[in-house]
Amino acid sequence: MNQADFRWNSDAGVTPLGHEVYQIDTRMAGYSQITAGYLIRADRPCLVETGTAPSAPVVRDALAGLGVGPGDLATVVVTHIHLDHAGGVGDIAGMFPRAEIVVHERGARHLADPSRLMDSARRVYGDALDALFGELAPTPAERIRTVEERGSVDLGGGRSLDSHYSPGHAKHHVGLIDSASGDLYVGDAAGVFVPETGDMRPASPPPDFGLPLALKSLRLFAALAPARLLFSHFGPVADVAAALERSAEELNVWVAETRRARGAGLDLDHAVAMVRDRTRARYAALQPGADPEITARAETISSTRANVEGILRWLEQSEPAAE
Repeated sequence: MNQADFRWNSDAGVTPLGHEVYQIDTRMAGYSQITAGYLIRADRPCLVETGTAPSAPVVRDALAGLGVGPGDLATVVVTHIHLDHAGGVGDIAGMFPRAEIVVHERGARHLADPSRLMDSARRVYGDALDALFGELAPTPAERIRTVEERGSVDLGGGRSLDSHYSPGHAKHHVGLIDSASGDLYVGDAAGVFVPETGDMRPASPPPDFGLPLALKSLRLFAALAPARLLFSHFGPVADVAAALERSAEELNVWVAETRRARGAGLDLDHAVAMVRDRTRARYAALQPGADPEITARAETISSTRANVEGILRWLEQSEPAAE
């Protein structure tokens, strides 16, 4: 890998963020600014998040433009195994045969054998699965390394990417902090950031959402005192304290409104309509006159229905209705 060979191409969807960190727009489902991958171009280059399976060629080409060829990538780390974050792992592993794949221990078996994960996803998404996420290819088990409560990825030159278990969104979720840049890769644990409007939306889908764990993970992120938050959806946020506070606020508001709908005896469809109506004013992307593409993208990456469904599932488990 020769840095002198690097040629900047703004059309490639690559944005330099400093500290040899590059944001890659994975072009999920043909949209821009839905899911980001990040290259840390350290002595041992590391890719954080692969995006979906159809995004793998996009990511490969972006890495090539950054001077990272098939034999150069040392590590691929995913914050969790949902298909918008890790659906391309198997394909990327094949494209970069020397890369070690790092994932939380609770997600590792699904990368080695994705059949159950894909069957579950197909039941949820039906025919839309292929266009949205494609097919997660298996990763050879011997190339997978797991982390637990804590873990560390050697980036070379004394630099490391340290993982911190952060459930609440998913039971296999980790946050990742770069020892050199101070960047914290938050995955979905801090929700969804819409860069054009500054909106922060929750990410509370089934089956793993739990409010106490989600809020605990946000407090952990604050205690790590990162310099920036790097959102998988989508991009960097410098005002860390405000973003984490807003993320917690959104979760509390959505849970309160969903609890209210459940208390009124509403079914899922009516609960979704109620929560959508009660929360709409919180988001610039949903206001009249907003760019319709941004509006559609906001709903794609933070679906009101999926969020409410995840909250309802948690409420049913944690607050069972009186007989």
